[in-house]
Amino acid sequence: MTESIDAFLRKLETELKIRGFSLETVKAYLRHNRAFLEFINKKPGSVYEDDIKTYLAHLISDKKLSASTVALVRSSLLFFYNQVLGKGFSRIKTPKIKRNVPEVLSKEEVKALINACRSDKSRLLIELLYSSGLRVSECLNLRVEDIDFDEKICVVKQGKGKKDRITVLSENLAQSLKAFLKKQGFSSGIIFKNKHGKSLSVRNAQKIVSRAARRAGIDKRVTPHKLRHSFATHLLDSGVSIRVIQELLGHSNLQTTQIYTRVSREHIKGVRSPLDDL
Repeated sequence: MTESIDAFLRKLETELKIRGFSLETVKAYLRHNRAFLEFINKKPGSVYEDDIKTYLAHLISDKKLSASTVALVRSSLLFFYNQVLGKGFSRIKTPKIKRNVPEVLSKEEVKALINACRSDKSRLLIELLYSSGLRVSECLNLRVEDIDFDEKICVVKQGKGKKDRITVLSENLAQSLKAFLKKQGFSSGIIFKNKHGKSLSVRNAQKIVSRAARRAGIDKRVTPHKLRHSFATHLLDSGVSIRVIQELLGHSNLQTTQIYTRVSREHIKGVRSPLDDL
């Protein structure tokens, strides 16, 4: 049974790679499909739509997984059974994903976070995440060649959805980065490296941010992605168009960006109540 599963999953892996899915997506799709087959105890060719429904119900009711996780599992399974095996399953629904209002840092908390850094590399990493609204993977994959120091912009290559985009770079950060790169003695390649000369891992970046937050006395759970949320919210507070913020963040759908209008206090404070005009 295990050998049979492995053979089918190799087909899935090949199809995902041919279509250009990221390494993380390939790993996730393989993991979810393997877990499903182990749960249902059937060969892939014998799987029916109701088997997938049974598994998803198990994840929701017994495992108490979030709607977003269940949606990812559904996508993983449907890709395999529809795109690879040609099953044509189409009547599988999952709970609607709840869009939570993102928690952000205040500007004072961002300053405290930066000031709590114990090395230039840690400080620059945090400043770049906040300065440019980068996803942590985008920040860690950023190369010297991707930064235009004169124009103060970053070119994010092959971001989420395999799309390139341009985002802003702080003028102060540009100068600090130039000094850091000169001190490190390199003018090309990955900016944030570990002691072995390889790119920092996502886990490394998460630790840098969380440890700085603890030293700064910030009570909130602080992650690299929270700096991206803060970047978007603070831009909205300062009057930047939601469309421009959409482009800077690399969102394909404006609705995804509009969630920041629910957390921007300045955006709400700027609205005049109709009662005041009576």
